[in-house]
Amino acid sequence: MPQKNVIELRGANVYHSLIAGHRLTRRNYRRTGERVLSDVDLAIAPGETVYLIGRVGSGKSTLLKTLYAEVPLFEGIGRVAGMDLTTLRRRDVARLRRRLGIVFQDYRLLTDRNVVENLRFVLRATGWRNNGDMLRRIEEVLDQVGLRNKEYKMPFELSGGEQQRLAIARALLNRPAAILADEPTGNLDPEAADGVMRLFADIARRGCAVVMSTHNVANIQQYPSRTIRFNKGGVEELDIKTIFG
Repeated sequence: MPQKNVIELRGANVYHSLIAGHRLTRRNYRRTGERVLSDVDLAIAPGETVYLIGRVGSGKSTLLKTLYAEVPLFEGIGRVAGMDLTTLRRRDVARLRRRLGIVFQDYRLLTDRNVVENLRFVLRATGWRNNGDMLRRIEEVLDQVGLRNKEYKMPFELSGGEQQRLAIARALLNRPAAILADEPTGNLDPEAADGVMRLFADIARRGCAVVMSTHNVANIQQYPSRTIRFNKGGVEELDIKTIFG
């Protein structure tokens, strides 16, 4: 039996708020929001890698925020990791995010804690209680991202590539169905970016979907996969083999 899609959008219209810091609601989204994307159809299966490309402001980050419920979805159909985005209550957002891993361009690490304590903080916040279980899981994800020998380093002692690997380790802690990565190589030099891309490829091979916004065409050429272009309020899938040969 084929596996269900991890992410599925059908006829989705995506809005963002015109007021900084204001969260849209079903009552006010047409009045205080702006439609960014129209009629989005997107299905992503376990283990797929999907790139999101397009100009700044074309809606890539807003779509990622919609997938992890930072931006609510009011129009169309949207399901992520088995949860319905259109009926999701505020108190259910944390449960959705425990099923996802989120990776940002700027790492967003706790600068006053070492590698292990950055990861332990997330485990405690998501309901883990047994210290032995937490330590074993921390060791597993550090092995996976190649940071096992950096356990007690502070973030400022790590290179940019190592900090992003730590951010990816954090995203993997709860065995997510999908990783959503917003420009994860944007602050990295080419060598570090290549290492991060190889890591994402390994994560996808293990069955976790990877959805990544990027401006780095070289990465797509080196690690080709499904690519969605954002343009003029819509999305379209590109034939990468035809474009790059």
